[in-house]
Amino acid sequence: MKDQLFKVGTEILPHDLSVWGMFLAADWVVKTIMIGLAITSLLTWTVLMAKSIEFYALKRQLKSNMHHLGNASTLVNAAELKPILGVSRQFIEAAQAELLLSKELSNQEGGKAGIKERIMSRLSRIEINTVREIGAGTGLLASIGAVAPFVGLLGTVWGIMNSFIGISQANTTNLAVVAPGIAEALLATALGLVAAIPAVLIYNYFTRQIAAAKTQISDSAAAVMCLVSRDLDRENLPPTNIAQQSGRVLAI
Repeated sequence: MKDQLFKVGTEILPHDLSVWGMFLAADWVVKTIMIGLAITSLLTWTVLMAKSIEFYALKRQLKSNMHHLGNASTLVNAAELKPILGVSRQFIEAAQAELLLSKELSNQEGGKAGIKERIMSRLSRIEINTVREIGAGTGLLASIGAVAPFVGLLGTVWGIMNSFIGISQANTTNLAVVAPGIAEALLATALGLVAAIPAVLIYNYFTRQIAAAKTQISDSAAAVMCLVSRDLDRENLPPTNIAQQSGRVLAI
């Protein structure tokens, strides 16, 4: 776009009112704010791409894990299944570790209930830590969505102040003096909104994705607890009944 010329008294003032031209003509404070907002916008889209890939891989992994856990007859059998990875593998290892530590307590009165309670506590901590890990980065989106409009507004206020100072120094109320400065200032607000609106929308999207992933993780923990409960109940069965049950499982 060619520069537009505005005449103020005997002076010709060139002004390029394109976005790039307004950025170059802006005050250094406003220019710094614009650069910061552009960087935050870039961070927003970077988080979107990275977290989308992460959630896609996580969902596939959890779905595969649930399939294998559903086909396992015992906790040992599940531990031997190499396709079970990630948090489901952590669940299995934590359950096996607690069963090993509590092996001598299983025959005591109420011992098995205590074992289940301790295993559930371990799985719960793993689940909480996993959900916290997959939510990493989304807090940045919330901060950008909340702060970016106000940062843009700061740039606008600063730019308008400079425009009024320019009016007083030029001793004129000609629109040609104030209009370019106000346009440059309003560009900062526009950039603030451009950074904030996608950040809020993407944050809400990832909030739903985290809730869905949390449900799948809880399902994996519940599947491991079913295997633990089944193994503990088998300890009370005579060997013949255990063999019969194993035969039925294999037949299925």
